[in-house]
Amino acid sequence: VQLVESGGGLVQPGGSLRLSCTASGFPFSRYVMRWYRQAPGKERELVATITNAAALTNYADSVKGRFTISRDDAKNTVYLQMDSLKPEDTAVYYCKAVLINYWGQGTQVTVSS
Repeated sequence: VQLVESGGGLVQPGGSLRLSCTASGFPFSRYVMRWYRQAPGKERELVATITNAAALTNYADSVKGRFTISRDDAKNTVYLQMDSLKPEDTAVYYCKAVLINYWGQGTQVTVSS
């Protein structure tokens, strides 16, 4: 199993970023996928979920209306479009397949002026 997150960086408040997570080693299309984040000194928190076939999505209240999770099963990739970013969105972002106990290296998102 491998999950490789990318797309993080430094962005000003109000800006946008699009994170990608490319998966391998398991039948990606069959799995519910999630994005999590962990800010310094805080516990890892669930940000967004997308079911297989992209039938359903769900978001943490803190990002609802600003973030959008999507997936491309042909590319074994899940995305997180982040708009209207706030300083409190600063964290390392991770993707994860539900029921698979594996975490990638994450991608750092820093929102600062």
